[in-house]
Amino acid sequence: MRIDRTRFHDTVLAGVVAAASVALFVLYDPGRLPSGGLAVDGMREPDPFGVLLVLLACVPVAVRRRWPLAALCAGLVPETLLTAFGYSTGVPGLSGLVLLYSVASNRGLAMALGGLLISVLAYTLGAASGPPRATSLSDHVVVAMVLVSVWGAGRSLRLRRAYMEELRGRAARLERARAADTRAARAEERSRIARELHDVVAHHVSVMTVQAAAARKVLSSDPGLAREALTAIEHTGRMAMSEMRNIVGVLRTDARAELGPQPGMDDLPALVEQMREAGLPTRLIVEGEPPPLPAGVDLAAYRLVQEGLTNSMRHAGAGAKAVVTVRHAPHELDVRVADDGKGVAGAPARPGHGLVGIRERVALYGGILSVGPLPGGGFEVRARFPLKDGQ
Repeated sequence: MRIDRTRFHDTVLAGVVAAASVALFVLYDPGRLPSGGLAVDGMREPDPFGVLLVLLACVPVAVRRRWPLAALCAGLVPETLLTAFGYSTGVPGLSGLVLLYSVASNRGLAMALGGLLISVLAYTLGAASGPPRATSLSDHVVVAMVLVSVWGAGRSLRLRRAYMEELRGRAARLERARAADTRAARAEERSRIARELHDVVAHHVSVMTVQAAAARKVLSSDPGLAREALTAIEHTGRMAMSEMRNIVGVLRTDARAELGPQPGMDDLPALVEQMREAGLPTRLIVEGEPPPLPAGVDLAAYRLVQEGLTNSMRHAGAGAKAVVTVRHAPHELDVRVADDGKGVAGAPARPGHGLVGIRERVALYGGILSVGPLPGGGFEVRARFPLKDGQ
C-alpha cells in the first residue's frame, strides 16, 4: 500500500512539474532576455516540438524514487536536445533539478555523485552543441551552483534519513536487549523459586514419607510408637508449611507481615536432630571457628546439607548412617555430607533436580561442588565456598 501511495505522489508531482515547465517554456521570450548585456541570438521560438520535448523530460519524474538514476538519464536527454536545438539557454529545467534531487536523496554517495556528474556533462554537452550564444563565465558558475545546491539538499535529506533510521534501529536493539534481560531475569527468578520450593518440599515430604512408613509398620504392634511417628509427621508438615509461607512472603512484593529469617548454618543441629528422629542416624562434625558468613553462602551451605541428608534418607537404604562435616578455614568453607549406605533396590540414580539446584547455588558464589559415590561404598555431596577476609 505504501508503494502505491509513493507512485501516486510521484505521478502527481510529474504532472505538476510538466504543467509548470510547459508554462515557462511557452511564456519564454528569448528576444527579451539579456545575457551579459547583449541580446540572446540563435534562440528558437516555442513550438509543438519543443513542448513535446519538455513533456518527455517530465515523464521520468513519475518513477523518480523507483529508478532515480535511470529517470535522471532519461530526463536529461530531452533537456539536452532542447538546449542543442536552441530552445533554451542551457539552464537545467525543473524536471532535471527534481530528478537530480531524487538521486541524491534516495541513493548512496557513489550513485549520487554519478548523478551530479551526468547533470554537469549534460549541461556542458547541450551548451557546446547548441547555437552560439553571448554567455559569460558567471552564467556557467550560476548553473554549477544551482546543480550543486540541489544535489546538496538531496544529500542532506538522505543523511538525515539515515541518521533517523540509525536512531530507530538503536532504539529497537535496546528494546530487544531490555526484553532479553527481562526474560533472563524472569527465568533466573523462576529457577530460584523452583530451587527454594524443591529444597523445602522435597526434604520435608521425604521425612514425612519415611515416618509414615514407620508408623504403618508398628501401628498394630506398638500404637504408642506409631502415635509418636504421626506426631513427628504433623510437626514436619507444620515446618514445611512455615518455610513455604516464608518463601511465598519473600516473593510477594505487597507482603506486609514480617518474614522469618532464612535458615543457615546455625540451624544445622536442628536439621541433624530432625533426620535422627526420621530414622537416619546422623552425626554433625564442625571444625574451626565459624566466621560471619554472607547470607547467600549461609543459605546455600544449609540447603546443600539438607539436600544431601534428604538423598541419604531416600536412597542409602536401611541401616545407613550419615555424617555432616563442616570445616571453617580462613579463606574457605568446606561442607560435606556422606553416608555409608548400599542403596535401595530399584531406586533411581542419586543426582536429581535438587542436586542440580545445589550445583547452581554453589556456582553462584564461586564454589566447587563434587557429587558421587565413595570408593568403599556410600555417597558424598561436598562443596567448597571461597571466602575473602573470612567472608
